[in-house]
Amino acid sequence: MHVLRHECPWDAEQTHASLVNHLIEETGEVVEAIETGTDADLREELGDLLLQVFFHSEIAAETGRFTVDDVADGIADKLIRRHPHIFAGEDAPVDKVASWEQRKKQEKGRRSALDGIASPLAVLARAGKVVSRTRAHGVGVELPDEPITADEVGTQIVALVARAQASGVDADQATRAALRALEARIQDAERAAVQGDDRAVQRPE
Repeated sequence: MHVLRHECPWDAEQTHASLVNHLIEETGEVVEAIETGTDADLREELGDLLLQVFFHSEIAAETGRFTVDDVADGIADKLIRRHPHIFAGEDAPVDKVASWEQRKKQEKGRRSALDGIASPLAVLARAGKVVSRTRAHGVGVELPDEPITADEVGTQIVALVARAQASGVDADQATRAALRALEARIQDAERAAVQGDDRAVQRPE
């Protein structure tokens, strides 16, 4: 990558921003290889995705910001920090997802279950993340939890999209609107919980 940045005109002119679409495309191809490809496909696509990590790291290294070694050290340190039941002799948490989220919240100083969820995520992926975070953070918002199979989820989502199209409704837009409404309820519940905690602290014994 270091050689390419100096000797290939195309590689030399790339920036973090110009590579975003390539990063998204390579990620999608990894997903496709996992779901429908062979081991050879997956190995190749993981290599293409790894190239993006090296590419961005090389661009950053040129201005002394960080190197690929810094990237590797960072993720190694994070994994050790987030698994104290393995690396620090603590007891294994009962709820591993909630424990992971609580450690992230403490490390990053997050105040809301919604903090840190990437806005460019596709709406279904974002919805899944919002719901998962809401449950892991114990936010007081009621969410459906009736059991459902993977086949039922896929079939019903496709059926809803078909009904939306037949009714002239943009399913993606409608889902974004519903998700924004859920996020507003989550924020309201978090504010109410904070106000309740403040009153509890101020109340004399």
